[in-house]
Amino acid sequence: QPRLVESGGGLVQPGGSLRLSCKASGVGLRSYAIGWFRQAPGKEREGVSCISSDDDTTFYEDSVKGRFTISRDRASDTVYLQMNALGPEDSDIYYCAGERALGPYHCLAAPGPSDFQSWGQGTQVTVSS
Repeated sequence: QPRLVESGGGLVQPGGSLRLSCKASGVGLRSYAIGWFRQAPGKEREGVSCISSDDDTTFYEDSVKGRFTISRDRASDTVYLQMNALGPEDSDIYYCAGERALGPYHCLAAPGPSDFQSWGQGTQVTVSS
């Protein structure tokens, strides 16, 4: 299983943007569906976005549609989550997760945490003025 590492979190003002990155060590992500999740203290981890291993299928949770974009750079084997028009409600710890999968199953609907075995340590996103 790959070890995933997120980066790119931080403090941003409302309306601002951040780009989160997800890289793996040990195993490449080429055959992995990648999901982005977020979790606030005391709340369940929720699936925000997902990209299938062939990049043909993506999913966005309703509250982030039109603001967040998931993408994969195969040259650097990195998955990105571009987040625009951020609001205080987007403040959470964001995690990327991977699951080896050749089909679109994991990204046809909201990704579930139990469907992904490899996780990163999370990166904090804080939206505040």
